[in-house]
Amino acid sequence: MNDSTHSSGTPSPEKPRADWATGDEPMTGPQRSYLATLAQEAGEAVPETLSKAEASELIDRLQDRTGRGQ
Repeated sequence: MNDSTHSSGTPSPEKPRADWATGDEPMTGPQRSYLATLAQEAGEAVPETLSKAEASELIDRLQDRTGRGQ
């Protein structure tokens, strides 16, 4: 899966993470909270200093791992 399609193969309206104007800013509170939930389910730790883009990528990966992204 790439950043421009969903797992279903349909185009995504989202910009690629590399093109986000604020992607290098610290992750948001909602991202941190959701990552904590996903990481607990996946048995992983979440780094404290992720950018918005990095947090989004980790959310995608943990959703796939936990089955929440389906």
